[in-house]
Amino acid sequence: MKLESWFFEGLTGEIVTPKTPGYEESRQEWNRAINKFPLVIVYCGDKQDVANAVRWARKRCVPIRIRSGGHHYEGYSTGNCVLVIDISRLNRLELDREKNLLRMEAGAKNTAVYDLVGSNGYAFPGGTCPTVGVSGFTLGGGWGFSSRLLGLGCDSLVELELVNDQGKLIKANKDTNADLFWACRGAGSGNFGVVVGMTFQLPEPHNPTVTLVQFFYVGTTKDKQANVMDIWQKWLPDLDPRMTVVASFYNAEGEGLGIFARGFFYGTPAEASALLQPFSAVEGYREELEESSFLEAVKKVEATYPPSEKFKSTGRFVQRIYSGKELSNIADLVQHPAEGSVYAAVSFYAMGGAIESVGKRDTAFFFRDARYILGIQSVWTDDCAAKVNREWVQERFQSIKPITRGSFVNFPISNLPNYEREYFGGNAPALNRINRKYDPFNVFTFPQGLK
Repeated sequence: MKLESWFFEGLTGEIVTPKTPGYEESRQEWNRAINKFPLVIVYCGDKQDVANAVRWARKRCVPIRIRSGGHHYEGYSTGNCVLVIDISRLNRLELDREKNLLRMEAGAKNTAVYDLVGSNGYAFPGGTCPTVGVSGFTLGGGWGFSSRLLGLGCDSLVELELVNDQGKLIKANKDTNADLFWACRGAGSGNFGVVVGMTFQLPEPHNPTVTLVQFFYVGTTKDKQANVMDIWQKWLPDLDPRMTVVASFYNAEGEGLGIFARGFFYGTPAEASALLQPFSAVEGYREELEESSFLEAVKKVEATYPPSEKFKSTGRFVQRIYSGKELSNIADLVQHPAEGSVYAAVSFYAMGGAIESVGKRDTAFFFRDARYILGIQSVWTDDCAAKVNREWVQERFQSIKPITRGSFVNFPISNLPNYEREYFGGNAPALNRINRKYDPFNVFTFPQGLK
């Protein structure tokens, strides 16, 4: 015990090791299929705890992982024999109503941010899952149900605070460390340092009316999935930017094939219904449109998420129209789920609108011109099914890779060759130069970090 105390000397905050009660719970990610065993987890209560952890890791040559919400799809916010810097307790929020600014510590979750801004009449371009950390979401770009109107999460970011490789606190904005600020808007997750504070410019408060959009089909078939996909790809380019939706073609245990879409429309149900009319051409179409405040709509979406899952999920960018044969091949992807799968899906996350209005070189998020993100997912409950389900997703990823261009870093996939180019496109060389400047000794590393 004395040896352990000596080894962890210098760390502050709540220190959790394999010998600490609660270690098993503390090491868990939201994705319970991730099963890693950190050397030590530090729950940081303030920024100094973060700085001490970085300095300790450098001195001991222990790899660092950074965790806020613990939602990294491939589990890169943890690892075996690493130091996990957990910033989830750095979660204070401050609303500046005079300047319409949200200042937050970087461990804040979607649900807490929504509660604050929504109750004060603001909208916020955050994510959909309540327990996702806003910092991880934003630093990877950040797609959500307001993105086509308000932009990606990173587009509203105006300043950040970061603990660098020396354990020093620095700021980055358009005037100070501007290159670092540029890089963190789309490529900041786990790279460059530990982000501990963020400031967002909010839209003017006006208690926006939001229609929660949901539509589905009765009696889904493979042909129907392909037909709806064809409508989707022709409908999306001219869609009113006030609407952002994700449509999923799935195969679920006990239900079979289905089509379900959900999203937000910043307007009335009647307007939303008119926009959705092209989908009614396919037999079995049903829609549910519910008008409410922004916060009420967010809460309804949050309530659909389980406390945890076991899954593998990833996503690629789509830039073109697909032929009938290609649509049939995409629909084929979910016809035969992996053994043990309880839910397998191909999903389409709408882009365009305000996302595309920002230049691909203006932030590190490169694939601004994509029409949508094509996602693939499988969920299981039995640990014995993990291997075959992971392989199922990996095989389907390989099948869509030739007809897509670039992978979404917030929907990552391991074993991706040339991953820097795949995630960051033409911005990858500049990102590597900035990484060498701010983290020359690769203090902040993870399996798909900038090198």
